[in-house]
Amino acid sequence: MKKNKWMLASTAILGTAFIAACGADNSESSTAEGENSSEENGEESSGGGEITVEHEMGETTVPENPENVVVFNYEMLETLDELNVGVNGVAQESLPSYLDDYSSDEYENIGSLKEPDFEAINAMEPDVIIISGRQSDAYDELSEIAPTVYTAVDTENYMESFDSNMEMIGEVFQKEEQMQEKVDELHTRIEDLNETTEDTGESLVTLVNDGSLSVYGEGSRFGLIHDVFGVPAADENIEASTHGQSASYEYLAEEDPEHLFVIDRSAVVSQGGEEQSAEETLDNDIVNETQAAQNDNIHYLDPEYWYLSGGGLQSMDKMITEIEEAVASSEE
Repeated sequence: MKKNKWMLASTAILGTAFIAACGADNSESSTAEGENSSEENGEESSGGGEITVEHEMGETTVPENPENVVVFNYEMLETLDELNVGVNGVAQESLPSYLDDYSSDEYENIGSLKEPDFEAINAMEPDVIIISGRQSDAYDELSEIAPTVYTAVDTENYMESFDSNMEMIGEVFQKEEQMQEKVDELHTRIEDLNETTEDTGESLVTLVNDGSLSVYGEGSRFGLIHDVFGVPAADENIEASTHGQSASYEYLAEEDPEHLFVIDRSAVVSQGGEEQSAEETLDNDIVNETQAAQNDNIHYLDPEYWYLSGGGLQSMDKMITEIEEAVASSEE
C-alpha cells in the first residue's frame, strides 16, 4: 500500500489571512446537518484550503476540514466519531450496534456497504466520500460525484497502513494532535500486549459462517492477531486470502491449537434463515478434544469490531482489549 502524503494547495493571500483568523478556534467540529454556526457549536472552522491525498486507488484533492462528509466504511465512521467530527451520509444497512446513533433520520442513508445509492449521494453534493475495500469497485463512479478517498488497511503491513490512514484523517479534518495522542496510546498498549503474548501457546483464527469454517493466518484479514498482537500461529502456511482458507473439524484436530480465536460472521450478517451460531458449530466431539476446548481457550471475538469494522480507533481499542482478556484468562 502506498504511503499517504499531504500537500497543502496554494491559496490567495486573503484566503490565508482568513484561515489564520479562523484557525484560532480549536474546538470540536459540526453536527451531521451543520445547522448552527461554528461559534455556537464550538466547532473548528473550515481551513479554506485543500489537501492532496495519495492512496492505493489514486490521488485525491479534498477540501481542508470538509463539512459535508459521506462515509461508507465503519472503521472511518468510528474514527470520526471518536474525534467528534460530524458526518452527513452513512451506509445504515449493517451498522454495528456501537454506531447505532448514526441510524437516525439525522443522517442520509447512502446505501449498503456494497451497493451505494449513487442518486442519494449525488443529491447531497458532498465535499468528500470516504470508502474502503467493500466499495472499491465503485471508486470511479463515486469519484465523479465528489473527491473520494480509499482507506482500506493493508493486511500485510497492518500498522503502517493503519498509522497512515489515521494520520491522513487527522490532517484532512485538522485533528492532528488529538489523533496522534490516540494512536500513540494504541501503540503503547500493543507493545505491552506483545510482552504477554510472547509465551502464549500456538493459536488459530477461525471465521465461522453458518456451519462452515475458514481459517486465517499471518498476513491475512485477521492476521494482526499474529503479526501485530504477537500471538504465535499454529499453522504458518495458511493461504492469505480475503475469504480465508476453507477448513474442516479434522483440520482443527490435526493442528490442535492451544488457543482458538473465533469470529462469528452469521451473528452480524443476516442470510435470511436461522443461521447456526459459532458456538453450536464448534460444539462437537472432534473440536472438544482439542487443547483449546479442553483448557477453555476458545475465545469468541466480537464480530462487529473484527468483521464489520476493524482498522479504526474504536475497533482497534476493543480488539486489543479482547486479546488482552483472552491471554489473561488463559494464565489464571
